[in-house]
Amino acid sequence: MACRITEIVLDCRDPEELAGFWCEVLGYVVQAREDGDIGIGPPDGDGDPRPTLVLNRTDEPKTGKLRLHFDVNAADRDQDAELERLLAAGARPADVGQSGEESWYVLADPEGNEFCLLRRRVSG
Repeated sequence: MACRITEIVLDCRDPEELAGFWCEVLGYVVQAREDGDIGIGPPDGDGDPRPTLVLNRTDEPKTGKLRLHFDVNAADRDQDAELERLLAAGARPADVGQSGEESWYVLADPEGNEFCLLRRRVSG
């Protein structure tokens, strides 16, 4: 059997703010708090195969485009409605050199970490 990604760690200045943002975006809940770090994940816990997200407190500033980013898909609405929801939650448009002809939107979370909203709807 191969490995499975169970946690993704994201360095950030304000774990509380990003936990709130990503919980809203992903439908996650706070699962753990330890030494200033916050772990969030699916409300079903071990019954859900989606990885948890650990928001790791750091004072180092983000300095450029991330080498790894999240791609998200709406589960219960079309892409335009999901874009409106993400912007209302605190996302903002980001420019990483896209042409404007893409079928996805490049956004940034409240600390400037880029992620993409793809067009395809997935089951929730």
